[in-house]
Amino acid sequence: MKTNILPAIRLTIVCIIFFIGVYSLLVFGIAQLTPNKGKGFVIASNGKTYYENIAQKFTDDKYFWSRPSAVDYNAAGSGGSNKGPSNPDYLKTVQDRIDSFMVHNPGVKKEEIPSDIVTASGSGQDPNISVQAANAQVKRIAKSRGIPEGNIQQLVLTCTEKPLMGLMGTEKINVLKLNIALDNLK
Repeated sequence: MKTNILPAIRLTIVCIIFFIGVYSLLVFGIAQLTPNKGKGFVIASNGKTYYENIAQKFTDDKYFWSRPSAVDYNAAGSGGSNKGPSNPDYLKTVQDRIDSFMVHNPGVKKEEIPSDIVTASGSGQDPNISVQAANAQVKRIAKSRGIPEGNIQQLVLTCTEKPLMGLMGTEKINVLKLNIALDNLK
């Protein structure tokens, strides 16, 4: 028994030193080489700071709405609803979101609503929406702000992020950046 316990204790001590000390310092050092020194992508607007890569809650009709969040946009704990697509509670939640979206966007038909505007992402922190989800909201925002739809459409095009190297992923729009640009639109 002693022949097994002593090597196990030594291995435990080596692993503790490596994973708590060396590994942590290595990750911290690599983070210092990144933009903003590993503190995330920060945007300052109107005296407030926001994290660009974490979803923000927008519910006012004059803003583009973010993708729903199963954790109510709480950045301290990401997570999904963990309910399957046939779960009655999940289906009711999605239907409630569809109904709410249609009330606030009366010109949009049910079949025109993009799925990402009524379903939460796996982490509940997705800061992006599809171009289709943004376009579905243009009329509501134009009416609410008294701005021509063409100006808001142009803003959507300007804020659209293309796929990485034109191949990886889909076109997307960061909702926070889009809403800040919308506030700065004259």
